[in-house]
Amino acid sequence: MLWNTALAREWISGQSESEMVFYVDGHIRVYSGDLTPLPRHYVARERLCLRATTDYWINAMDGQPFLLVNKEADPGLLATLRSDLVPWLKTNAPASEQLRERMQADSLQHWFTLVFDREAYSPEFFAEMKKQHIAILTYHKFPGEPWPQEEFAPCQLELAGGEGVTMQLAERGTMLSNRLWVREVRKLSEGGRQTSILSTNYQAGYTVLAASMFARWSQENFFKYMRQHYSLDRLAEYGIEPVPDPVQTVNPAWRTLDSQIRSQSEKRKRQLALCGALELQPAPAEAEVSRYQTDKAQLQEQIETLNRDIDQLKLQRKQTKHHIPVKDLPDTARFSRLLTERKHFIDTINLLAYRAETSMVSVVREKLIRSDDARALLRQIYDTEVDLLPDLQAKTLTVRLHHLTQSAHDQAVRHLCDQLNVTETFFPDTDLKLVYQLGSSLIP
Repeated sequence: MLWNTALAREWISGQSESEMVFYVDGHIRVYSGDLTPLPRHYVARERLCLRATTDYWINAMDGQPFLLVNKEADPGLLATLRSDLVPWLKTNAPASEQLRERMQADSLQHWFTLVFDREAYSPEFFAEMKKQHIAILTYHKFPGEPWPQEEFAPCQLELAGGEGVTMQLAERGTMLSNRLWVREVRKLSEGGRQTSILSTNYQAGYTVLAASMFARWSQENFFKYMRQHYSLDRLAEYGIEPVPDPVQTVNPAWRTLDSQIRSQSEKRKRQLALCGALELQPAPAEAEVSRYQTDKAQLQEQIETLNRDIDQLKLQRKQTKHHIPVKDLPDTARFSRLLTERKHFIDTINLLAYRAETSMVSVVREKLIRSDDARALLRQIYDTEVDLLPDLQAKTLTVRLHHLTQSAHDQAVRHLCDQLNVTETFFPDTDLKLVYQLGSSLIP
């Protein structure tokens, strides 16, 4: 963790102070072993509730990672933001004296911006962050009625990858349930659907807010790419240890009541739909009227019974603690946590490798017609054999890459080699300077 923190602090310091935007999201890592019965999480990509742990990641707008925090008992994104991620960012995100002076003079001046999804929607949390000069950017969980389409205007946006798009956007001021005044920006899609986002960044243009919010796909793509090519979900260590005492988890009794409420609510929804669908034909016969009244009365009785059951379950849920310490779980629900040291070490190496790969992608794209081919080309290079030719007299270690299948790719590789040679990097623990070349093997 200390190594990851030191690296993240260095990476964050390279950002422009006026553009510090951090994307926060959780990644669920499914556990298929049998050493301990981990809590179940809903895995959207599997559409199942599976035993798993959750890693919370902080990424940049272009998807490059800064930090991850592992949670053996997931308290949720909102709780993790409060307890772990925001305190970490406040400690490690740089703030110049000029910025601190502006924050003291202007209550609307923000330090940095947090971007997250609806899971952490909380007007109270938004107000807490505003007092700490931290701007939030998220989706509106309760957007209300659609806005008139006349309010929307076409706007040119530049996304994280540099491509330009046109969106239909509109902006208003909105007061939340706790009387916090925020900015609301809506995007109108071609089908008429309106996507609403909220922000306490009172200085950036609304087109910047929209581009920043919709850049969340970069973090989603990061998770997908890391699962496919960096074995992000691989079990790095086989072993368990006790969960620390302060850690809390969802109370199984509360979860059971909540599940029952959801089930009964779905039943009520279906009964209401059936009740609403009942109707009489024009000039009905007496038998039809009698059947209609009987069916209607039965459905209304079932709905009233469901209403009473749901109200009783909600009262029980309200009187039941939502979270309890892991040590207070019943024996049948108690669990240990997976060992994390090796996993965090390997994940930190993966962060370094991904950021290095991303840097090389930016170099290779300069010589490619299709920029989307850059990562595939680099993976092809990584899988290609090379010749290592040490020259102790010249104090060089030549890395000769073999030709690829297309001349256009060879041109991109030569450009990459030239850029790497400019760095004049030495092979670790030697005085041999690395020299990268592309050419046929001279070794028989």
